[in-house]
Amino acid sequence: MTTTTCTAASTRVRSLPVLLATEDDAEDMGLLAPDDRLTCHVHGRWIHQCVASPAHVSPVTRHRWCRGCRCELSVAVDELSQTVAMTCPRCGRGGSAATARLTVACRASLAAERAARRAA
Repeated sequence: MTTTTCTAASTRVRSLPVLLATEDDAEDMGLLAPDDRLTCHVHGRWIHQCVASPAHVSPVTRHRWCRGCRCELSVAVDELSQTVAMTCPRCGRGGSAATARLTVACRASLAAERAARRAA
């Protein structure tokens, strides 16, 4: 089954609790890939707020993992400039398709949180 890379939830402004529940349901139904979530079901937060947690490192899928150096990537999230960077502290690289998707999700999460704050 193919899952979406763009959440339907991102087209409307939603609070964190509502979006968490919506994404949980969509993921359970196979309509949303875990990589495309804007929220984290483990921490109950926007993904950009907890992406630096060790829980978001996976050597198997290469989420936040540098295969060459065998270490987790460092994370820098700047909420003011809305930027996200993940790099290997040893070689300065460490990119992968999984990390790229996680970076995109974090950027979308930053934008969604900002929109939710403005709407509140």
